[in-house]
Amino acid sequence: MSVDNSELPGPRPALEAPETPVPPRWRELLGPAHRGPAIVLSAGVLVGAVNIYLASSMLPTAVAEIGGESFYAWNMTLYLVAMVIATMLVSRFLARWGNAGAYLIGFALFMVGSLACAASPTMPVLLVGRCFQGLGAGLLSGLGFAVIRSALPRRLWTRGNALMSAMYGLGNFAGPALGGLCAQFGSWRLAFVLMAGIAAVCGAAVPRVLPRGECSDAASPVPATSLALAVAATVAVSVAGILHDTMARAAGIAMALLLVVGFVAHERRSARRVFPAATYRAGSTLKWVYLTLGLLSFGVAVESFVPLFGQRLAGLPPLAAGFFGAAVSLGWSLTQIAGSSAVRERTVRQLRTTGPVLLALGFLVQGLLQREHASIWWVIIWAPVLCVAGSGIGLAYPHLSVAAMSAATDPEEGRQAAAAIATVTTMSTAFGTAVAGALVSLGGPSMLGSARWLLFGFAVLCAIGIVTARAADRTSRPKRSAAAEDSSAVTQDS
Repeated sequence: MSVDNSELPGPRPALEAPETPVPPRWRELLGPAHRGPAIVLSAGVLVGAVNIYLASSMLPTAVAEIGGESFYAWNMTLYLVAMVIATMLVSRFLARWGNAGAYLIGFALFMVGSLACAASPTMPVLLVGRCFQGLGAGLLSGLGFAVIRSALPRRLWTRGNALMSAMYGLGNFAGPALGGLCAQFGSWRLAFVLMAGIAAVCGAAVPRVLPRGECSDAASPVPATSLALAVAATVAVSVAGILHDTMARAAGIAMALLLVVGFVAHERRSARRVFPAATYRAGSTLKWVYLTLGLLSFGVAVESFVPLFGQRLAGLPPLAAGFFGAAVSLGWSLTQIAGSSAVRERTVRQLRTTGPVLLALGFLVQGLLQREHASIWWVIIWAPVLCVAGSGIGLAYPHLSVAAMSAATDPEEGRQAAAAIATVTTMSTAFGTAVAGALVSLGGPSMLGSARWLLFGFAVLCAIGIVTARAADRTSRPKRSAAAEDSSAVTQDS
């Protein structure tokens, strides 16, 4: 007969101290059990990120062959608008076709768009191909954050998010490099063929490595009004980014901000939303998490102008200046390796706040380092400073992504919250590009003035992320405090 020792007289044994959580190793994520889903999810994000800047670096060569210079600026605008539309429909695709089906559609759209670009005889055909690419890329980016909930165990979410977040940084580096290399050798169409091949290979692997997920025959209602307002805001800010007149550009940005305000106002009272209902609930952390993610993504737009400053202020050759432009993305990607190892709640909160601090501080110092006719030794300092700025994104982004994914208890709302990460990132990229162009214009004919306007302006704007990160921390603390008090009470009772 067994004896229940808890009923025996005498002192009870002390409760064991909670074990320190051990972070999962990268080899667990990339081991045989989870390698397939991790590669497919990250590849989906990577192809979208690469193609944001891939066509831009090849477009001068393409225009020389197929014409259409008057449509030059619409290459980026149409791609980003299509991405925003697709990211907002991710939860609908998942509900209708499941994980594997939605991924197959995403890779198919991207492959068709890439092949259309490769075969395009005229610029309008190329732009249509870019629209299909954008739809596929947006769907794949949103699916990566949504499907990770079912494709990987909970303990690997941070590692998985870090890997996908690093793909944004790697894509910002690889896109211009691949496009420039193919354009230099006169084979710009080959770059699109290569991207189509990658999509085909990844699509073929989807049925074998991803869980099918639950499908529903019931048509999920599309949030048409929210979608229209978000697309209009993206179009307005993208058009503002290609205007040369400072006042017209400022008006475009102001119009985009008004449309965003209208979007939020509609979402708060509508039953059909892009963002989960928890985003607009009083005391919710989700809105602050999304704002912080957006401000971190916003800062990447600085990369577009760093090569210009390197050539004009320091006399660097285009290739060397281009590498300086990728320093932010390099810092972003490399920092994922160390930052995603944090598992203690206190450390995670500190990283989420430290990220915007480093990003803003890096831009501030970089602004102070700008000089006319800078020597090569002075310019060398730019690289580590820009890497530090990018590391701010890398430290915070994966933990903020997991916070968004974990904010909702309902599985459907959780997928919606995760998919919205890609929407926030894409829209912030569009807004950042337009605002960066406006700040450069304010510098006037002086390249030094333009550099300082851009860097100091972005330092101030990205510093707002410190406030939003702290707000996210404050709104999430009461629940943890209550749990800590309950734990303390149990310990004392024991």
